[in-house]
Amino acid sequence: MGKKLKVGDWVEVRSKDEILRTLDNNGQLDGMPFMPEMLRFCGQSLRVHKRAHKTCDYTTPYPYHTRRLEGTVHLETRCDGEAHGGCQAGCLLYWKEVWLKPISGDSSRVAALRPAAAPKEAVAATSSAGCSESGVWAHTQVLDPNVRPPTYICQATQVPYATKALAWWDLRQYVEDYWSGNVGLGRIFSGLIYSLYYNLSQAGSGLGPTMRWFYNKVHPVWGGTLFPREPGLIPEGKPTPSGTLNLQPGELVRVKSHEEILKTVDSSNRNRGMYWDAELVPYCGKTYRVLKRVSKLIIEQTGKMQEMKNPCIILDTVVCQGRYSPCRMLCPKSMYPYWREIWLERVEANATDPPGTKEAEMALMSSCEH
Repeated sequence: MGKKLKVGDWVEVRSKDEILRTLDNNGQLDGMPFMPEMLRFCGQSLRVHKRAHKTCDYTTPYPYHTRRLEGTVHLETRCDGEAHGGCQAGCLLYWKEVWLKPISGDSSRVAALRPAAAPKEAVAATSSAGCSESGVWAHTQVLDPNVRPPTYICQATQVPYATKALAWWDLRQYVEDYWSGNVGLGRIFSGLIYSLYYNLSQAGSGLGPTMRWFYNKVHPVWGGTLFPREPGLIPEGKPTPSGTLNLQPGELVRVKSHEEILKTVDSSNRNRGMYWDAELVPYCGKTYRVLKRVSKLIIEQTGKMQEMKNPCIILDTVVCQGRYSPCRMLCPKSMYPYWREIWLERVEANATDPPGTKEAEMALMSSCEH
């Protein structure tokens, strides 16, 4: 392949038949499944959202790590769970570049971006027969009638098989983060500074409490919040509070302040089992629309569907940015975080563009140059 696709490039998704010819008998290419939920995008013109040269692997125990992907991008497309039991996670889909055709830019760049192997040639490296559409549907579950409930197979569960190990200290990934347009230099620099600061505070030197205290004192200077990994105020083992707003898609909500939310989680940062993650901190105090209520999703470690006792909330344009996560900084996966209703407050719909919404959209598109 010549030049790699970058953020903002326009591509056309190849036809169903072309893509099916690139797949092996399991409906996969290089270990990455082509899922039935992706069929509706065939023939469409879409823009590259992120270069998926790395991704978080949630199939292993915490702490999670990033893994390297080859020849893969994220388009502005998400899984609707139709073929996977109605999973509501809304994961950003992975697209192999061989499934795409560049359609924009000057002629020399378009020619350079074209896959080195056309689908007919690519299939020779996988399977001479390819895979049928019915085969793609069949391989969304483990084919064992004795296994109940079903074990699902999706792009998220297959990450370990479609990727290679990637050390967090491999500087080449950060060069590609910038070169691809995934993030700007400002975000890379601030991420590295925070990583150094956090790791030093956790090094066992006794400086941790002082460093967190200093961070909390000076954070107003740059308009930030408390130390992102500040522990909750409820002792672990004690009950955590609940709140019910019965929020519905389209409603406006304001994320409570970091200080308010810490009063609802225990010292392990959990509220009734749901983790309050540092990646949610940048959204505190801002206003967003409810995208949907989530009551079930596939657990990546097991492939099993998890039914939630208490539905959680996904907010429109609010995604994990990989700002504060050790070993997986600047992951482009852009997964939707889950919110307890007690972390939100309803806002009256008196504006078409609530404060924070446009900021979030810009962050999503440019990975926060600011």
